[in-house]
Order: sequence, then structure tokens, then C-alpha cells
Amino acid sequence: MNLVNLFKIAFKALCNNKLRGFLTMLGIIIGVGSVITMLAIGQGSKRSIQAQIGEMGSNMIMIHPGGDRRGGVRLDAAAMESLKLKDLEDIATQTRYLSAVSPSVNSSGQAVYGANNTPTTVYGISPEYLEIRRYKVADGDMFSEQDVRTAAKVCLVGKSVVDELFPGGESVVGKVIRFGKIPLRIIGVLESKGYNSMGMDQDNLILAPYTTVQKRMLAITHLQSINCSALSESHTDQAIDEISAILRANHKLREGDEDDFTIRSQQELATMMTSTTDMMTLLLAAVAGISLLVGGIGIMNIMYVSVTERTREIGLRMSIGAKGRDILAQFLIESILISVTGGLIGVFVGVGAALLVNLLAAFPIYIQPWSVLLSFAVCTLTGIFFGWYPASKAAMLDPIEALRYE
Repeated sequence: MNLVNLFKIAFKALCNNKLRGFLTMLGIIIGVGSVITMLAIGQGSKRSIQAQIGEMGSNMIMIHPGGDRRGGVRLDAAAMESLKLKDLEDIATQTRYLSAVSPSVNSSGQAVYGANNTPTTVYGISPEYLEIRRYKVADGDMFSEQDVRTAAKVCLVGKSVVDELFPGGESVVGKVIRFGKIPLRIIGVLESKGYNSMGMDQDNLILAPYTTVQKRMLAITHLQSINCSALSESHTDQAIDEISAILRANHKLREGDEDDFTIRSQQELATMMTSTTDMMTLLLAAVAGISLLVGGIGIMNIMYVSVTERTREIGLRMSIGAKGRDILAQFLIESILISVTGGLIGVFVGVGAALLVNLLAAFPIYIQPWSVLLSFAVCTLTGIFFGWYPASKAAMLDPIEALRYE
């Protein structure tokens, strides 16, 4: 019996039991759709996190005072004041793998303009900070090194601060706001960056010369952190080694002494975040894949029923010359048709569900072609695997006994 006739017979058998065939496909449809949707959500989250980390500066290095201690160990005040201006100067002048260096000190409080006020944070930085964090000035200008040397009362503001303090939409450059008791003249407005992957508003900030925040707001001489930018992501590790050597020398730490500073890179954060999202994606796909297993068991069950119902038909075909391999191929083709058809419908359901999630929940998605192909391949293999045993059972029936079956 040729293959075309076997396909016709299998197709006709499925058409005779449309509802049963559809219900059998349902497990495959749900399984394939779930896998594609879950992978799309997982990959979308991963790409979104990577993009946001990239916007923050994928080659950024952050230096904080105090050793890398965990488990609720409280550090003394001196350990939190270990970063000095000399450390900043030496890092800026002695490293070969850094493109920009900026100190950072900050103070949280209320920004006030007229009758309007909003809680925010003032970050004391140097002009290089914009390059490191990839901020851009949308209106006005960045303050200069002269403003840093004179501790000028000038600042740049984020869009969230502008919206709260100036709801009328007027130009804010040149306006004077107050932070605590310190007046600050706005000389620029930052381009909006929105919320990051951790839900923090990146536009709710004020940038001022670090000397202004040090002297006029906090009355301190140490630095709360230092932000650097490596020449490229590939140079991050060399830059960290250089910074560590400089700080250990400046802080007179002997060999074997623990660091009194902590260095973190965006690359490290990106690796941690992507490994977490990969694990979650794998877990979601595994849970969704259970539906494929259930669908496969459904195919096996229905094929068993089909073999039992058509025992006399099988005996008749064998008695007029059909071989065991023809019967095997007939039932195996039925099983594959069920799984492949269900897989095709599942692909459309999965893609549609992913797009719906993106539209209704504004959740980032990314449908990878390999996930669609993999899901389709798995459902085809599922049809072959779970259809083989019932088909082989049909092929091994004794024609005489099959014809006697009632």
C-alpha cells in the first residue's frame, strides 16, 4: 500500500471522529502554546533587563566603602568613610583601562519650588558622571569643572522632578529651587530614562557638583562612592584589578588584610540577572512542557481506543493482503497527523497569547524562531513516540482473531 493511500485512510479516519480528534489535539495545542508563550515572556524579560543595564552603562564599575560583608554584619563609621578624594585622583590618573571617573555623594530630602514640593535625591557628581551613566541633557547645559571647584549652587534635574515642581510645563532652565535650606539654580534638564528593571524611577533625581553636596549639604570630606567607566566590557576585569591595587596601596593594606572597599561591575550584575531569568525561563518552559506530556498520553489513549474499535477493520485489511507494516504506518500516520495539526494550531495560539500578554499587560516579550521550531519538533516526536506502541499492537493482531472480534 503506497504512502498517499495511507494518508488518505488516516485522514478519513480522523474526519469520521472530528470532536474526538480535536479533544485529543487540545493537550498538544495547550502544551505548544504554553511553551512558546512562556519562552517569549522569559526571553523578553531577559532582553529588557539587558537593555536597561546597557542604558545604565554596561561597562560601569561602582566602588563603595566597606568590605564585602554579608549576613547583617554592621560596619563601624570609619569603615564607611574609607574613600577619600586622593583615591579618586589616583584612580583617575593612574589607571589605563578607564575612560571616565566620577565621585558620588548623595542626600535625600524635599525639593521645593513655590508651593510645590517633591521627595527626591540630590547626587553630587562630576561632569564625567553623564558619560558613565549615559544620561543626556535635553535642555540647557551640564555644569563645568569651574562649578565643581567653587562648589556652585547649580544643578540639573530629572523629568520626574520637573513634572512635580513645574506642572505648568514652563521652561525650567534658570529657575531656582530649594533643597533643604540650599538654593540651587537649574542649568539643565536631563533626558527621560524611565523606570529601570528593579522598578526605580531614573528620572527622580537632581545632579549637582559633588563639592556642593559635600560642603553645603552633608558637611563631609569623604566620598560615598566612586563610579567609573571601563574602556569596554572586555577591559572591565583589568580595570577592577587596577582600582583594587591603587586603593589597597592608598589605604596601606598589607597582604592578607581584607579590603575596606567593595567593587561591583554592571557586567557582574548583568550576568547575575540573565542567569536568574534563564533559570526562570527554563522553569516556566518545563512546567508548560508537562502539557505536552499530558497531550502525548492523550494521543496514546485515543489510539488504543481506535485500535480496539477498528479491530475488525484491521483483520479485513490484513485478509486482503495488507502487511503488518502497512497497518503500523496507517495508525502511526494518524497519530502524527493529530500531533502535527495540534502543533500548528498551538504555534498560532502561543504567538497570539504572547502578543496578547504584551498588549494587555505591557509585559516585554521576544518570540525566538528556535522556540517555535523546537516546540513543533517536540510535538511531532510526541506523536511518533506515543503513537508507536498502539500502532505496533495493531500491526501484530492475528487476522483471524481480528475478524472474529465483536
